[in-house]
Amino acid sequence: MSESTALISIGQSTDKGIKEENQDSFGVLLPEESALNHKGIVAVIADGVSGCAEGKLASETCAKSLLMDYYCTPDSWTVKTSVQKVLLATNRWMYGQGVASQDEHKGLATTLSALVVKSSTVHLFHIGDTRIYRLRNGELMQCTKDHRFWVSEEKNYLTRAMGIDLHVDIDYRNFLVEKGDIFLMTTDGVHEFVSDEKMIMFIEESPDNLDRAARSITTLALENGSLDNVTCQIIRFNELPQIDEEEVYRKLTELPFPPDLTAGMRLDGYRIERELHASNRTQVYLATDEESGQKVVIKTPSANYADDANYLDMFVHEEWVGKLIDNNHVLKIVEQTRPRRFLYYVTEYIEGQTLRHWMNDNPSPTAHEVRAIVRQLARGLRAFHRKEMIHQDLKPENVIIDMHDTVKIIDFGSTKIAGVEEITTPLERLSLLGTQHYTAPEYFMGTSSSQRSDAFSLGVLCYEMLTGAFPYGDKYGEKGVSKLNYISAREHNEDVPVWVDGALKKVLSKKSSHRYEEISEFIHDLAHPNKEFTEMKDIPLMERNPMIFWKGIALLSVLVNITLLLYR
Repeated sequence: MSESTALISIGQSTDKGIKEENQDSFGVLLPEESALNHKGIVAVIADGVSGCAEGKLASETCAKSLLMDYYCTPDSWTVKTSVQKVLLATNRWMYGQGVASQDEHKGLATTLSALVVKSSTVHLFHIGDTRIYRLRNGELMQCTKDHRFWVSEEKNYLTRAMGIDLHVDIDYRNFLVEKGDIFLMTTDGVHEFVSDEKMIMFIEESPDNLDRAARSITTLALENGSLDNVTCQIIRFNELPQIDEEEVYRKLTELPFPPDLTAGMRLDGYRIERELHASNRTQVYLATDEESGQKVVIKTPSANYADDANYLDMFVHEEWVGKLIDNNHVLKIVEQTRPRRFLYYVTEYIEGQTLRHWMNDNPSPTAHEVRAIVRQLARGLRAFHRKEMIHQDLKPENVIIDMHDTVKIIDFGSTKIAGVEEITTPLERLSLLGTQHYTAPEYFMGTSSSQRSDAFSLGVLCYEMLTGAFPYGDKYGEKGVSKLNYISAREHNEDVPVWVDGALKKVLSKKSSHRYEEISEFIHDLAHPNKEFTEMKDIPLMERNPMIFWKGIALLSVLVNITLLLYR
């Protein structure tokens, strides 16, 4: 009997045919609401390679690991990243099992095709010769390309499969899905023996019973002489898994805004000690957890935005971002065990000072001190990047140094989350582009941001600590970035080594493609002279030693004046 929900209808049929064992595996997973919004619906079909004794185990392993492990990946990851990481890990395990057996016929190998429908987009993943078709308005389109090489009409072989090599190349594509789209997934035992016209006919004859349609397709494949296992899976999207505007607003406004808080007031078991900071967007308070005695920080939304769904969505995401990261150099969100009656979130309390205050107190820091701070910030940023998130607002006010000189990144209000960007939402996503002097040029130019955008901001902090100035001057961000040029750090501080200035110039390149690929490379070059920057011949004297350059200019000017006076 076909499974049908408001979102999808499913039809499935499989048969071992003339084979002793059915080595095909398949499945569809429709998760609960939260996972549906963040991860989507997954469907998979796999066909164990018949030349391997463990073909059934191979196909089952791939199908089950994808259906289950995909939903265990971080919600901040894109569909592509999540699926590829699951499949690559599965492939490594399968390949290892084959190597361990030392028998090529006992290895694990399988073909695989999968689709993930998240929001309004279908993401396809494919390796081998299973297929995914899309039936729309009576037209059947093959969405995958067989990885099979034909020597002749009688002889051919697979060119790609899971488990046959340590490295696997997985096809990926995505496109918009429409209401009513039908996806047909088949193994080669089916599509090599049933024409497209017949598959369309069976589906259109049984629109309310997709199991019957799938069974008709596999039966015809066997009648037409298929010598392989036959499997057919059909998924029709009755509706799209998109977020309803009214439902979004209802969830965002379930909890009321807290009242104005003052010292001595109590909020869900927290005693307010004092206000730490207030702006037109948020209020921040120092509080004590009366149950544990722990000092914490409570952040509340501003009542000015009580009816602004976009603002509320961003505020809720700040807490969500913080919960995803567990790193000693990123502010920790405190998990609340008591019921919450108001909209707010709780973080750890860090006793210390912002990087801005530290810079004011240390106008001429040592290179060692600067490297120590930058190194810790890099670790924090990498924690964001591993979750496919970009902080987007790294600046001295968003960095705290505690009493033990541990550096922590705070404030996640501008964080860009790759996985969330894939979700179509009725809300207009606000894009807070950081702070003028610390924002990468691509934000001003309207091009997409990346991890290298955070690296640029880190480079500005390093430059500012070493020089007390900004790499593109005080007017950066106020006029066309393309007209500005990098100002050598040595022009402000001649004690900055040439190779450190070279590292800064690279990480602060106006073109993101010219920056370091990884922040770790920048950190390395700050502490180890890079030959690329120590070759003096190609570096202008003004950059190598600006003091000598200007002294030379002044001396030359004096000599010219003297000469002119002598010959008057």
